[in-house]
Amino acid sequence: MVGDYIRHHLQNLCFGELPAGYERADGSVLSQASWTLAHSSEEARDMGFWSLHLDTLGISLLLGGLFLWLFRRVAIVATAGVPGGLQNLVEMTVEFVEENVRGAFGEQGHPLVAPLALTIFCWVLLMNLMDLVPIDWLPGVAGLFGIHYLKVVPTTDVNATFGLSLSVFALILFYSVRIKGLGGFLRELAFHPFPPWLMPVNLFLEGINLVAKPVSLALRLFGNLYAGEMVFILIAALIPFWAQWLLSLPWAIFHILIVVLQAFIFMILTIVYLGQAHDTGH
Repeated sequence: MVGDYIRHHLQNLCFGELPAGYERADGSVLSQASWTLAHSSEEARDMGFWSLHLDTLGISLLLGGLFLWLFRRVAIVATAGVPGGLQNLVEMTVEFVEENVRGAFGEQGHPLVAPLALTIFCWVLLMNLMDLVPIDWLPGVAGLFGIHYLKVVPTTDVNATFGLSLSVFALILFYSVRIKGLGGFLRELAFHPFPPWLMPVNLFLEGINLVAKPVSLALRLFGNLYAGEMVFILIAALIPFWAQWLLSLPWAIFHILIVVLQAFIFMILTIVYLGQAHDTGH
């Protein structure tokens, strides 16, 4: 019973293709290949790699839209006098991000990195904050509409965190080649940190260092949020309802630190990695 509860809460809402002849959990057999919602974890698994996690995509887009709407609204109604609470919060966030970008790029900053870092910090923070919503609330509401699975924390889905990190990685490669030239970028991989005659060693070490950037970005964010979500699930599965608040509330208060810290780490590492891509010192 507890195992089924945990597996249910760890399963994404999957939309994918099931092959012809597939026998579903209710005993029905598909006469032809069909794109459909998964009604069990086994169906989600059998849909394979190309299945879509609709909950991750939907909630991520909604939170991204919320971020854009909120900041645009504040920009429209901003006043030059004493700012209101929301305007003050937004201005503090923007100044905080710009300060970190200037630390890596100098006083002139960077026309792309500052908006990118602001977007990453706010978007990841909003996705992480979904972990503080009581574990059964939104899945329970979804169940009333016949939706069998719903994971409400996008950053507990490794596909989402790798999507973010690979986007940053693409920018790292782009700016590395744009600033240093293709030859300069390849020379950096082949002739650093050891002398040229150790080129195979240099390529091996620098290749690992390069690939480790998106992997560490994705897995650090995923691992910390997934672990936090598991604690909430275990509390809900093993503790009587009337006593859950005794453990959930202290853990949620502590988890706020993790939620904010992971968004900050993802942002600051993005700035650092893009700063290294602009560095022509080697």
